[in-house]
Amino acid sequence: MESNQNAFWTFPYTSQRLPLIADNVVTTSQPLASSAGLQMLLRGGNAVDAALATAIALTVVEPCNNGIGGDVFALIWDGKKLHGLNASGRAPAAWTREYFSKYKEMPKRGWDSVTVPGTVSAWRATWERFGSLPFEDLFEPALRYARNGYMVSHNVHNQWQKQVAELIVQPGYREAFAPNGRAPLQGERFICPGQANTLERIARTKGDDFYHGELAQAIAQHARNTGGLITEADLAANEPEWVEPISIRYRDIELHEIGPNGQGIAAQMALGMLERFDLPNMDNDGPLAMHLKIEAMKLAFADLHEYVGDVDRMTDVTPADLLNPAYLAKRSLLINADRAAPARPGEPHSGGTVYLSTADSSGMMVSFIQSNFKGFGSGVVVPNTGIALQNRGWGFNLRDGHPNEVAPGKRPFHTIIPGFVTKNGQPLMSFGLMGGSMQAQGHMQMISRMVDQGLNPQTASDAPRWRVLDDNHGVTVEWNMPQATIEGLASRGHPIKIAERFDVEFGSAQAAMRLDNGAYVAASDHRKDGYPVGL
Repeated sequence: MESNQNAFWTFPYTSQRLPLIADNVVTTSQPLASSAGLQMLLRGGNAVDAALATAIALTVVEPCNNGIGGDVFALIWDGKKLHGLNASGRAPAAWTREYFSKYKEMPKRGWDSVTVPGTVSAWRATWERFGSLPFEDLFEPALRYARNGYMVSHNVHNQWQKQVAELIVQPGYREAFAPNGRAPLQGERFICPGQANTLERIARTKGDDFYHGELAQAIAQHARNTGGLITEADLAANEPEWVEPISIRYRDIELHEIGPNGQGIAAQMALGMLERFDLPNMDNDGPLAMHLKIEAMKLAFADLHEYVGDVDRMTDVTPADLLNPAYLAKRSLLINADRAAPARPGEPHSGGTVYLSTADSSGMMVSFIQSNFKGFGSGVVVPNTGIALQNRGWGFNLRDGHPNEVAPGKRPFHTIIPGFVTKNGQPLMSFGLMGGSMQAQGHMQMISRMVDQGLNPQTASDAPRWRVLDDNHGVTVEWNMPQATIEGLASRGHPIKIAERFDVEFGSAQAAMRLDNGAYVAASDHRKDGYPVGL
């Protein structure tokens, strides 16, 4: 990333949004949540305190994308070392393969998509290890928003309203999040007393009540009353796990991700395949570069969905197998520069998410992602609590013997992935990009833009994106993709669809890059409501 200063400080794309440069930064998709993190920094808190206050506030001010009943992954640079946290919950003990035999595929909504929520346990675990302010202080901004209300922003209203018709039939949803039979309007004040009471109880008990107290009982009782299988014992068994991040070198940087059960490994595999192509000397807005990246991503996705699940069940093909440089070099030979090709899994053996980033002047940097999945998640809301329960169980499959086959006590395949970049062993950037399967391909696109073009994180975020669709064949591109590139991709055999200007399916990136002088360049995606703040 030693490209010239002229490339780094250019802003050629449509957004023309400028980054923030400051000693301490908070960046996320919702300004009220960013403000919560900034308040902690003003109190003398560190980057972890700011990240947690931001995350807690996001459950209130952007409930259509995350909640108290979701999951968390995080990467934290403590000033000397990178730490990984996997706080994704497990399947209830009653989720046997026999129970799901009545389904042809995993349910998307309702109780049979609800795994144990890990978010609250992540807040506590992160604070216990790295926090500096009192735990209850981190909840104050969120509690004000929940008790007194807040004005709903434009993008939050849009994403909220799109989900109401489908979710309003789920137990408890209308009462908590659609009391008028609709989402709150832009600029309308929304108050959720149940969330306030729940967050107050979590703050006071440091999360214990959610897994061992009255909140746990309320969740389990609601399940018994309305057809769910999750129990008090399932909640009590939840434990977040500190893990060693996985990494891959791409040119002169290292990209770090949380390993499986997350999809971050797909971004790393794609970059490993792209290593042999001379992208720094190509037009990265042109059709050839875009084609190469799309083909690498398709091959990575093919392996991801064939081999990745709970890491404890990946016995035949391990993460190390998938990141083996020789294997990725072999996979890259399948990429034809002139033609799109079907992407199939290789043989590695030779036999509504929210993301935030914070960083402080001491050098601590936090990459934190929190999600209920598919917006509000399952649609199931525990009465009088504001707890919208995730639908991460949808991430399992029903393929006999697959590493990601549903089973009791197992973690499902996860889409949420925080990213972190180092250079020569030193921290360079915390970053992430929310949006389902867009996340892995968004990580790859952001890293390539910054490494191969030398762009700053805001410009890399502003650049037009493409998205490989879930069939791993079709491609959607943003409205401002150059016409010559669209035509060049189509001529190579890619089925191309051009999205409308305000399409939110291309993810929302946030990033904080450390400069040589110790300050940070912070970026926030123009595709959402957020902007970076700092001091």
